[in-house]
Amino acid sequence: MRWDLLFDDLESQIDQDQRDEERALAIEEERLRLGRLTLRDRLAAIARSAADDPDAHIAIELHGGRVLALRPQVFGRDWVSGRSATAGAAGLQCVVPMAAIAAVLPTRAQLEPSLESVPEATARLAERIGLPFVLRDLCRRRTPVRLSTIDGETHGTIDRVARDHVDLALHEPGATRRENAVHGYRIVPLSRLLVVDFR
Repeated sequence: MRWDLLFDDLESQIDQDQRDEERALAIEEERLRLGRLTLRDRLAAIARSAADDPDAHIAIELHGGRVLALRPQVFGRDWVSGRSATAGAAGLQCVVPMAAIAAVLPTRAQLEPSLESVPEATARLAERIGLPFVLRDLCRRRTPVRLSTIDGETHGTIDRVARDHVDLALHEPGATRRENAVHGYRIVPLSRLLVVDFR
């Protein structure tokens, strides 16, 4: 009889030790998973969680303190694009380099979804495209843009995109790039870009 009690007690202790070990392992796995999350992953997770809400946006603070309300639509390798919900720019398409983001300002409802597991890499081409490629597309289409940099804003059309900078022909906002409308040129390092707005 005493042996039965002893074995029951040992079995109970072994079960408890095994549960404690599994719990510690799960906590460590979660720590490792969180350690692999990138800012891009968290933004994409927030966007996925709000995909059914057309009014949902993410508040993003850029270097220099400007806060942009963005409805993300596409995530590239080092950029995010979507519609701006910020007053004065509402409805504009924009491209934001990930390096320009100083902070993401999630709501309480967005914080938890931002920690969701990242799905395995998909075969989407956009996720492998870098910022210069996107800017070259705007250049090719001769799209008038508003370039926001750390130092201010300029309006014009991108003439060329090099490895680490763009050439911008300056003209009035909304105007089409014509030689007689161009009032100057500007070479802007990509590292200074905060947002590229366009229609």
